[in-house]
Amino acid sequence: MLTSVCRRSFLFFRAWVVVYLILFAGGILRAQTTFLAPLDLSHEKPFVQVMINGKGPFRFMLDTGTGAEAVITSELAAQLELPVAGQVRLSDPSGLGGQTVPIFLIQSLRVAGVEFKGVGALRHAMSDADGYCQGLLGFLLFREYLLTVDYPRKRMTLHTGDLHADGEQTVLPFRMPYGVPIVPMRIGANRVEAQIDSGGNGFSVPDSLVSRLKFASDPVVFGSGQSLSTSFQIRAGKLASDMKLGNYTFKKPFVEINSAFPLANFGSCPLQYFALTFDQKNGLVSFKAAHKTFRLAASPATMHLKDVPKAKPRDPSIVPVG
Repeated sequence: MLTSVCRRSFLFFRAWVVVYLILFAGGILRAQTTFLAPLDLSHEKPFVQVMINGKGPFRFMLDTGTGAEAVITSELAAQLELPVAGQVRLSDPSGLGGQTVPIFLIQSLRVAGVEFKGVGALRHAMSDADGYCQGLLGFLLFREYLLTVDYPRKRMTLHTGDLHADGEQTVLPFRMPYGVPIVPMRIGANRVEAQIDSGGNGFSVPDSLVSRLKFASDPVVFGSGQSLSTSFQIRAGKLASDMKLGNYTFKKPFVEINSAFPLANFGSCPLQYFALTFDQKNGLVSFKAAHKTFRLAASPATMHLKDVPKAKPRDPSIVPVG
């Protein structure tokens, strides 16, 4: 997820590139060839080493919440003398405003031993909140592969084959009208759609949903943010009801609330105990974890709040409880 930083909080905003895909159902997982790369988890977000046009390696975030093939800093594009292949208009989920940025052509991008040719990379500045980063690998880059982001084993894999629904709700359908995966989940009795966003932080819900949710205590303001076109407050609080993702349960999770985005966002903090496999061709995502029930505490962005569940040093923000 593309990010900018406020003094006391993290602001996350989405650069949405609209891509229309036809998704097919069916198939079975028959992995024929597997390519693997280690993940560097910094602030619980996944980073990989990337070679561009035979040069590098460069540090890129693996971001399922970016609806493009890649994003690159202007500094790295200049260093590599990448040609401009066109322009694209970026906007945030509010649908207002936006900006036009160049698309750089990368002739060869190699990650996990797989070479991608003719990659379009949008220009955008990177935040250093999660460590030095020179670009993002977006979700659409991996449309021809099964992409696995394995947080517990700290690795990503690319392989061929298909996913198939297993009947146990560990494989869920997703849609991607904006080039990012959106899955159904439930909070109490409410059906909610959420982006699966490895570049995001904690679990956030839109302000429009708050009136239907029950909280253990009133949400409090912990910061404000500015997206590409919208200023908004960010609140946070602990739910009084559970959240369910397939057959996994988060017991009364801590959530962030903002008024700018229309969907919930399931970021890297709640993803920490999962190995996720995405099949873009069939519109399916598999969730595998060692436990079925978790407790979701505050994300790093909200740790300074009073009366917020705190993770102990070196402890993850998600703690299995069953």
